[in-house]
Amino acid sequence: MELLWTLFISFIQVGLFSVGGGYAAIPLIQEQVVHTHKLLTMAEFTDLITIAEMTPGPISINSATFVGQRVYGTLGAVLCTIGVILPAFIICLTLAYFYYKYKNFSGVQTVLGALRPAVVALIASAGMSILVLALFNTDFNNVVLSEFRWIEFILFIGGFIALRKYKLNAVTVILGTGVVGTLLQLVINTI
Repeated sequence: MELLWTLFISFIQVGLFSVGGGYAAIPLIQEQVVHTHKLLTMAEFTDLITIAEMTPGPISINSATFVGQRVYGTLGAVLCTIGVILPAFIICLTLAYFYYKYKNFSGVQTVLGALRPAVVALIASAGMSILVLALFNTDFNNVVLSEFRWIEFILFIGGFIALRKYKLNAVTVILGTGVVGTLLQLVINTI
């Protein structure tokens, strides 16, 4: 029961401090489940991000459900999901009330404008964490250059070019890099 409470509180913290959306929540989830409570290994966390990205819905909710299910079963999945949603629900209700009451006040627009750079920084941090995780299978603190993953790097560059230069659909790029990566790993493992 103590583990269930720990999960619930951890995801309340993730939901409370993940300003900027799901990608901004990734470093917070990593800190809670990998480093602080050691509920998942770094490899399991990589799987979590992959599954949360591939399934429909917000990444923080998918991640909470995955961690809860993995650690404590269905009850864990439900409580982690509620935990990550509850702060946003309460904050949105409160902010909506005050926003509609004071939306013409110039200070409100100033505060919203000041928050934008912080949100961009959180999203960029999450993107860099995922990139380092994909290319080195670890976090920023434990990067070893000899562990560099060339296949993942080539897939990243190929996917980036496909998205930016050729304007391919993101789903097509995700599926394509998944198929190519799987085939390359099969070829390498048989050699």
